[in-house]
Amino acid sequence: MEDGFPIIICQRRVGFGGKIFNSFKFRTMIKSTLTEKICIQATENDSRITKLGRFLRKYALDELPQLLNIFIGDMSFTGPRALLLLEAENYLNGGSLDITEIPGYATRITVRPGLTGIAQIFAPRDIPRRYKFKYDFLFIEKMSFLLDLRLILLSLLITFNGAWEKRHAKLRFLDRRKNRKQ
Repeated sequence: MEDGFPIIICQRRVGFGGKIFNSFKFRTMIKSTLTEKICIQATENDSRITKLGRFLRKYALDELPQLLNIFIGDMSFTGPRALLLLEAENYLNGGSLDITEIPGYATRITVRPGLTGIAQIFAPRDIPRRYKFKYDFLFIEKMSFLLDLRLILLSLLITFNGAWEKRHAKLRFLDRRKNRKQ
């Protein structure tokens, strides 16, 4: 609506065993980001995110088309985030590192990527990948139906509270509920 077509984008992502698949999402960034050679992770207050994109991200609505990826079998509801092919880790000094060179990348692709996971819920969105990978390793180590159920329920609570873009406070609403009960 704000920036024209395409509304849904198809991104090449790395899945289980390093298999490349097409991931579907609602586009939340300005059109010029579609032609960038290397994908740079969005940061807090990123000027590339459209007004409608901010709303979609706040409630994780931009992820809805990925339900198709789950039904196809390229993704699951829970797991590490599916990485872009040409994603780079950025450093404060201006350097970058290919995502495949980050220690633990090979371990991370031994499971199917997910719509939500430990890193998406508990890690600030814009921390370096090498730290997010530690959350992903914890997911791989603790994988179970009960963990999946907990992650899905937490994700739904965060979504209904519109807290996905609250970098350090996604779960703060749980603290408010605890305080009311005391």
